[in-house]
This record gives sequence, C-alpha cells and structure tokens, in this order.
Amino acid sequence: MAGVARGRRWLTDGRAAREHEPVPEAPDRSRRRRWSPWAPGRVRERRWSPEVRNRAREHRWFPEVRNRAREHRWFLGVLGLGAVLRVITMLGYRPAIWFPDSYTYVVTALKPRPDLVRPAGYSMFLRLLEPLHSFALVALVQHLVGLGIGVLVYLAARRLRVPGRAAALASAPVLLDAYQIELEHLLVSDTLFAALVVAAVLLALSREVTRRTACGIGLLVAAATLTRTVGLPLAALFAAWLLYRARGRTVVAGVMLAAAVLPVLGYGAWFHATYQRVGLVGANGVFLYSKTMAFADCAVMRPPPDLAVLCDPRPPAERPPSQEYIWSADAPLVRLPGITFSRENDALAGRFASLALRSQPLDYLGSVAGELARSFTWDRPVYPDAEVYGYYEFPAEPPPPPGRYPATVGAEFAQRYERGPIGTEIVEPYAGWMRAYQDAVRLPGTALLAILVAPPVLAGLRRWRRWRRRAARESGRAAWALPWAVALLLLVMPAATAEFDYRYVLPAVPVACLALVLAAGKPNLPNIP
Repeated sequence: MAGVARGRRWLTDGRAAREHEPVPEAPDRSRRRRWSPWAPGRVRERRWSPEVRNRAREHRWFPEVRNRAREHRWFLGVLGLGAVLRVITMLGYRPAIWFPDSYTYVVTALKPRPDLVRPAGYSMFLRLLEPLHSFALVALVQHLVGLGIGVLVYLAARRLRVPGRAAALASAPVLLDAYQIELEHLLVSDTLFAALVVAAVLLALSREVTRRTACGIGLLVAAATLTRTVGLPLAALFAAWLLYRARGRTVVAGVMLAAAVLPVLGYGAWFHATYQRVGLVGANGVFLYSKTMAFADCAVMRPPPDLAVLCDPRPPAERPPSQEYIWSADAPLVRLPGITFSRENDALAGRFASLALRSQPLDYLGSVAGELARSFTWDRPVYPDAEVYGYYEFPAEPPPPPGRYPATVGAEFAQRYERGPIGTEIVEPYAGWMRAYQDAVRLPGTALLAILVAPPVLAGLRRWRRWRRRAARESGRAAWALPWAVALLLLVMPAATAEFDYRYVLPAVPVACLALVLAAGKPNLPNIP
C-alpha cells in the first residue's frame, strides 16, 4: 500500500508540475521550414504562402540585380541591340567573310612559323580555336570580343564617375557601327588587336597602378605588338604615362617595359632562328618604300645606280596607290630577282626609302597628312581600290575563291582547318538586313575628328576658367590624355609607315570615345594632375 501511495503521489506531483508549466506558443507557420528525417516531429509547412514569398524576395539576390539593371539600363539597351545585330550577321554570312590576309593567317596557324609580312599573334589565336574546326565559331568569338570592347569602354567610364548615359554613348560606336560589326566577321587581326589595346588602357586607368598592374599592361602591349606591329610604340607611350602618374614611378614603368619587351624579344629570337634576320617581320623596308613612292622624285633624290632601279618615272599624281608597289606584278621591286620580301630586296627598299625621307622630308610630311586626312572624311570614297574597298562592305554575292598563289595555298590549309568547304554562304533576308543597316548606320570620319579635337579643347577651356578664378588644381582631370594619345597614335602610324586603310581606323574609335567622355566629365583618379 505504501508503494501505491508513493506512486499516486508521484503522479499527482507530476500532473501539478505539468499544470504549472508555460503553454508553448503555436509555431510560426509563416516561417519556411524544411522537413528532415533527423528532426522527428517537425511538420513540413506550406512553401508558397504570401509571407514566405515576401520574405524570400527580401533576402534573395534578384532585387539587387533589378536595381543594377535599372542603373545600367541605357548601356544594357545598347549592348542588347549590338548583340542582336551580330546574331543577324552570323545568320546572313556563314561561316565568315574572307580577306586576302586571312589565308596567310591560317597557314601560320597550322604550320607555326614566323611570317615575313605579319606577326603570328592572330595566327596563334586561330591555333587556340583550331580544335573546334569551325570558322563560324571563330567569327562568334570575334563578335564576343567586339561586345567585350564595348563593355570595357563602359566600365572604364563608369569607374571614373562618368554618368551612365554618357558612358553608354561612348560604347555605342563600337557596339552599333556597321563597319565594326563587319570587321568582326572578317578573319583579320584588327578586332583582337583593338581588344588588347582597350584592355591595356583600362588597366592603366586603374586607381592604383601596382607592379602587378604594370606587368599586366606590359603583357597586353606585347600581345598587341605580336598581333599588329603598329602596337610597338605603345610600350613607350604607356611607360611615359606610368612615369607621369604612378607611385614608385620608375619601378612601375620599368616593370611594364620589361613585361612588354621580353615576349617581343622572344618572338624576335624565333624569327631570327628561322630567317637569320633581325626583327619581328621582314617587310619593314618594303612597306616604307611603298609609302615613299607616293612622293619620291628620283630627279631630286639622285639615287645611286643600285637604287635607281626602284624609281618610277611617272609623276606622283599619276601613280597608283602605294600597295601596288608591293603586290603588282609590274612594280619595280617585284620585278627584281627573288621574292619581294627577301633579305636583299627588303634592305634595298629600306635604303631607297631612307634616301627619299632625307631628300624630301616636307613631301613626306605632306603625304602623311594627306593619308591621315582620309580618316576624317564624311563619306567613304573608294580607296585604295575597288577590290580592297569591297571587302569592308557586306557582300550581296558570294566572293570568288582566291586567285593569287599564296592565297590558293592558304585556301587548302583553311579547308583542313574547317574540315569542309570554306566559301561564304549568303542567306537572305538576314544578309539584306545587314546591308541596309550598313548603308544607314556608321560613324562618319568627320564625327571621329570632332571626337579627337574635343578633349584637348575642353581641357584647355577648363584650365583657362580655373586660371581666371584662381582656383586650385583638381586631381584626375587629365585622365583623358592616355586614351586620346593612344587613339592618335593608332591613326598616325599606318599613315606614316604604309598607307591609309579603312580598317586601320576602327581600333582607334573606342579609345577616342573614352577620351571624350573623360574630358567632358569629372573623373576621380588619384595621382593625375
């Protein structure tokens, strides 16, 4: 009985204790809980109640994305339109559009060996994509690179406190210009070259240029030089910029120069081992000779007999474009024994060009100015001839197969690369849409001239106003100087060393537009007077 009493007392005490325990609150059904086998007794609740949805929207990532999209809506609209235009281009011209230089690039890609006329940078780009066996994918990558150039221009402008609309406007020429889109669809090196240059400018405009940043700039300049030799003077230009604004000036500039020069020296060693010649290409003398034939007068130069064989008795006004003195079968240099770019012929052409420059320096400067002025015309007159000019227009009919011997050999290598036919197929109505678009939308040369003239004019007006107000110097206002100088160099070098070509103008456009918006805005960049 005692045991029973103790049991009843225990039950009574337990019941009393439970009666005094606080009643647990009902679980919050709006909280999203997941059922787990290791948590028995937990009830899986409704997943899509209004409270759950509202809380998820507060904590998920898409509100931030929506805000970012609203902030960059102008640029996203331009970028989207540029992407649509490139898709139409790929649908209308399959797999790509060929240029006479394209075949040489493909030969070097499949048979890695330095070329006498062009460095192998773009060929190595093709080599990287060779496992895909598709020139359509090469064109796709180049279109993506073109879109990337527009993104880089926009990012550089926004990072330096340029308003969104102005930054989007700066990226519009490279994203929407019809000739830029056509150039990306050509199998040539200019799109890759432009991307490397714009990336180097973007790094050089960083808020703090460290040794690592300088190394990146140097490598990009080296890659640009090995893509097109006109990029070589950029190394000196970027070094001067880093000396102007970077901390640890000499060390940073030295790191950049070392990173730019070492890969170029390595390529030069490869070229020397192949041809026993010093340089990156073996055509510098030939191209400079063709440049001087626009004004060279042997009656003024009085060349020795070994150079007199390169004279043209016709007056300069009646002579053909400069390129004819390299590729035409009846050109004086082409008629000499051996190939045009042999060591002896290149040296002979270089001596003739040097004599012409020493004898007629003012005529040379006038020729350079005349060639440079072609970049700034409102319309696009046919130059240097109808054949080359036609390669920069979206064609209405499939281009014929190559006729010259080097190009025919390159076509065979291109078929090996593609593992199939390489002819350009024109598909309507997409091709017709792009032809109509090209007739209507382009950046006129006169507009490019205004873009180049505006930055120094705006900078001069700003300095004059500051001088009148006796105001203190504002940091970062000279950030426009680097992209402006790069654009000017890219325009002057081809006119000074070879001849004008419309495709040489396009790589200068994105950096020129960036210079304009930086000069018009108030960039925030330290260590720049």
